[in-house]
Amino acid sequence: MTNNVGPRAVFGVIVPSTNTVVEHDYWTAGITGVAYRAGSMHIPNPAMGGDDDFRALLDQIRASIETAVRDVLTAEPDRLVMGMSAETFWGGVDGNAAFEQRLRDRSGLPVTTGASACRAALHELGCRRIAVFSPYQPVADREVARFFTEAGFDVAAVTGLRCPTAMDIARVPTHRLDEVVASLDAPDVDAVVQVGTNLSFVAQAERLEAELGKPVLAINTATLWHALREHGMSDQVSGHGRLLREH
Repeated sequence: MTNNVGPRAVFGVIVPSTNTVVEHDYWTAGITGVAYRAGSMHIPNPAMGGDDDFRALLDQIRASIETAVRDVLTAEPDRLVMGMSAETFWGGVDGNAAFEQRLRDRSGLPVTTGASACRAALHELGCRRIAVFSPYQPVADREVARFFTEAGFDVAAVTGLRCPTAMDIARVPTHRLDEVVASLDAPDVDAVVQVGTNLSFVAQAERLEAELGKPVLAINTATLWHALREHGMSDQVSGHGRLLREH
């Protein structure tokens, strides 16, 4: 429900307790009249140094998401936005659809997830062959590749940064991300896609798009764009990539 600081919309944003980037990226976009209320998923053990650790991290997310949604609903938001991405790719296209349906059933609200937002954004940008990078371990990268492949994209490569903890995602230096994007770019790649919402990449993606002459999609830009457009808002914003600037 709208209010004095969000007269156009209030978005409930579900984030892991370890995430420091999503809310920063949304507020920095400066969408007038839109407010955000975060619901936090408790992550007591942020280790993600291998596949088993990553599965355990997802188990923590699954155990706490209900509480995070419960809490954010007390602010009476108009939409739920998932400020976490790995779980939204899990199980491919069908897994994403089931996840979204569970959230809609629980909240009675429209839902934006990272996986669906990236799919919609890539269609909007006219991209088919993509290369993807993440902060994840191989078990999660396989799910990301599965989702995009089932969604009809040609996945040229998926590179995982293998961050040892959930907090370390936000500490990956800019030069490392430049190197990863350079390694993924190729003449036959239509777009480079970043997933992992605690990876600070929005401003860097804007610069890299200008350098590469093709879309470089940051997942936090994609989710904000999707939430706005699905909510009937056409605001165009500079500094957050081609998607929010031109679409």
